[in-house]
Amino acid sequence: MPYDKKLLSHLIATLCAGATSRVIAGDGNAVKAYIKKNPIKFGFKPFAVALLGVLPAGAFAQQTTGGTAVTLPEVTVTSTAPSGKLLIDEPSTTGSRLGLTPRETPASVTIVDRDTIEQRGATDTQEILKSIPGVTAASPPGSAGSVFYRGFGASSLTQLFNGITVQYDAIAARPVDSWIYDRVEAIGGPSTFLFGAGAVGGSINYITKLASREGDFTQARASYGSYDTSQLSLGMNRRLGSGDGVKNYLRADINRAYSNGYVDGNKREAWTSAFSLLTDITPRLSHTLALEYQNEKVDRPYWGTPLLNPTTGDGRINPDTRFKNYNSADGIYEQTVKWGRSILDYRISDATSIRNTLYHYDALRDYRNVEVYKYNTTNTAVIRSAPYLTRHDQELTGDRVELTHKSRIGDMQSDWATGFDYSVNKQTRFPRSLSGTVSTVDPVNFTTESFFNIPGMAPGFNPDRSNTVTTLALFLENRTKLSNALSLVSGLRQDQIDLEVTNQRTVTATDPAYFKQTYSPTTGRVGLIYDIAPTANVYVQYSTAADPPAGILTTASFSQVRDFDLTTGKQIEAGSKFDFLQGRGVATVAAYNITRNNIAISDPNNPGTTIPVGQQSSRGIELAASLKVTRSLMAQGNFSHVKAQYDDFMEKVGTVAVSRAGNTPTNIPAHVANLWLTYSFTPEWQGGIDARYVASRYGNTANTVSDSAYTLYGAFASYRFQKNSSLTARVRNLTDKVYAASVTGTPMFYLGAPRTFEIALQSNF
Repeated sequence: MPYDKKLLSHLIATLCAGATSRVIAGDGNAVKAYIKKNPIKFGFKPFAVALLGVLPAGAFAQQTTGGTAVTLPEVTVTSTAPSGKLLIDEPSTTGSRLGLTPRETPASVTIVDRDTIEQRGATDTQEILKSIPGVTAASPPGSAGSVFYRGFGASSLTQLFNGITVQYDAIAARPVDSWIYDRVEAIGGPSTFLFGAGAVGGSINYITKLASREGDFTQARASYGSYDTSQLSLGMNRRLGSGDGVKNYLRADINRAYSNGYVDGNKREAWTSAFSLLTDITPRLSHTLALEYQNEKVDRPYWGTPLLNPTTGDGRINPDTRFKNYNSADGIYEQTVKWGRSILDYRISDATSIRNTLYHYDALRDYRNVEVYKYNTTNTAVIRSAPYLTRHDQELTGDRVELTHKSRIGDMQSDWATGFDYSVNKQTRFPRSLSGTVSTVDPVNFTTESFFNIPGMAPGFNPDRSNTVTTLALFLENRTKLSNALSLVSGLRQDQIDLEVTNQRTVTATDPAYFKQTYSPTTGRVGLIYDIAPTANVYVQYSTAADPPAGILTTASFSQVRDFDLTTGKQIEAGSKFDFLQGRGVATVAAYNITRNNIAISDPNNPGTTIPVGQQSSRGIELAASLKVTRSLMAQGNFSHVKAQYDDFMEKVGTVAVSRAGNTPTNIPAHVANLWLTYSFTPEWQGGIDARYVASRYGNTANTVSDSAYTLYGAFASYRFQKNSSLTARVRNLTDKVYAASVTGTPMFYLGAPRTFEIALQSNF
């Protein structure tokens, strides 16, 4: 009987790609015979044959009964192949405003989508970051948003929320439960030209779920695990009303998390929610109102575990103190964060669109802790010190206008993005601290006081200083296709940044009643990308950045920014993005060299002051790949190597300025590697293992204390008992490795979580 060869080839190609297809029921045996008789060049032909062989008789045919054609019911054929392909062909808002995919962008751009987040069981934003090559992160309470990328961290790395920086990343970017996020994207290296001051090491963008036109659905997840850790999550998307005219779509996501913590006395409870309303006013005009609310309370936060003396070389801990908590009995961290965005999109024509985003951010954070612990000289007692009470009150309001236009320059396609961003960011801090020892306790058997029983410590908040950062930025981007194979991608940004600081305490020469600084950095990127084949390219780019010389502008003091301009950073990067093994594999490779100049260093002739002449650099290579090994086995992994160092850096030690030139910055591992293997045993059963390696890091700029390299393993098994419902069991840190998630020279290590178990039920309906 006749067959539609075009349709048949399309079906086979779709099945070979591991996707889901809807086909008309027919004679599967005849189709299989046709494939054997007419071989085609697909890497997964046996896979296609096997799947087609299970189709009902009569595929692609209309069964006739008495001369009348009868169309049989549709049959859904689903590949059992696991997902996990490296995403380089989806548009990214983080690598460019032009809607380019990572493959089209001359830079290292990583996308971690919702499917990957769920596949890997990433419960919070820092867990998601493990999927980005070379990124390490930890959440010690004093800098819970600590992320390190390409040899840089702190103010030299920008963390964004839906493309918006709050300019307080080490605190504001503390881990958030992942349920409300649709994806996380990252671009490596200088990217100030996209998002403003900072971003020498790179930019990371946390993108929230928004209302969708894709239909009505509901999602739910419940999990329970070690240390009474639980999460209950619910999400839904609905179209409101029906008919023509104005159309409205509502999305709501809410998550409640709780844990007793793996350290004595530590508890955490958090509520996270996101709501959005999408209104299609006309076919060309739409508006999205997006609101987020986060409330987190941590009882008796864990600040770290003291190192045994001598605190040189690889740090050592007493195994009996692994789960000990030396904080005050009623220590606390609490935050409330509110986000609001009003997004207006207008498609002027098929070639031109404009977007206006009005945004407001409000955050209130409270700390009440004893934060530093160290052993006495004989390692027989732990000395507790540094009681600290503070409040951070921050508000950010801004408006961003973005215009995109597709045009031609002669015969060349040339796309443009331009606009401006205006924001006012104000923060007031209320610190109160005491010097001296709080208490000395037995390392294992001890009790700690209530915080306000510490002599000299009393309730109440007294403002220190208020920092107001006003930013006006103009930006421009372009992608011009110089030929079918060669594209030029460029970007430019001009910032005007006004810093105003009002001192609300005692006025001194180093802390005046008021001071103001103005910065006007110009940053940019230029890159060439060349397609050497339809699915392979090479690229080269040069980019620049600017960031504060010391500290963060929203908390900067007079001494940190006095007579200083912003530091400058520059990067040269070259790389390639390509498919291999007939599309079964996808890979990216990048080599880079970054230099940051004008950082603050101690004046060798006057160690009590700083001068802006230092330099820090990093150079390295990043690899990432995914491979569909068989129809049932998917592998994905990444590897990074970085050589980071201070080229010119003087540090004050007592009253002496000491050179740290040649030393490695703190918390920067030379190598980071990740591997994920996922195997589908049957359409219902799936399992996988993962491994993560982090090389040794230094805890101080003198490079006298370090941690040991470590490897963590994990595993999961998942059973899909209904079409859209699954039950997953997962174990993390399979070998119960004792390791430092963050290292410091205080001397304490912030230890990572021990072996934990989790079982989760998720359903989409």
